[in-house]
Amino acid sequence: HEKLPSVSGKHRASSYDISGMDPDDESITDFTKNELLVFKTSFARPKYGNTYRMEPYRKCESHIVRKRAEDILKQKLQDFKYIGINGAPTCTAISEDILAGVKDLGFDRYKYIVQLFLVQKTGQSIHIASRWVWDIARDTWVQAQYETENYIMVALVVASYFE
Repeated sequence: HEKLPSVSGKHRASSYDISGMDPDDESITDFTKNELLVFKTSFARPKYGNTYRMEPYRKCESHIVRKRAEDILKQKLQDFKYIGINGAPTCTAISEDILAGVKDLGFDRYKYIVQLFLVQKTGQSIHIASRWVWDIARDTWVQAQYETENYIMVALVVASYFE
């Protein structure tokens, strides 16, 4: 068997000397680096100590989340006419609205996932299934739907407690 050469003590450098540049000249890249450094330090995130809290101050209440999601679906879809091409942008916009609306409810330490399913009524059925690994005591999910004679939109909102 052939022994491989050792790489200890051998490092690669990512900076190189460029001849012909006067070190006293300030280039635009130096200015940009300094500006980025100031930008990064001016918006530094504060560091908080651990609270050692295992329960939320306000637990997520599924009936409130369902009501908010249903209200947003009714408001956004009352004048919506389903054509195959306008489904994706509509779902994206409504899911962002539902996510913002649920976050505004003020349930602390929860992360949310919003899924929307837009199904055209053509005489067929659909079965939607989801699985999660979660804490039964703190995590929850709700389903809200809006139905017309041409389509059904189902919103699935998952609230997962973030310790």
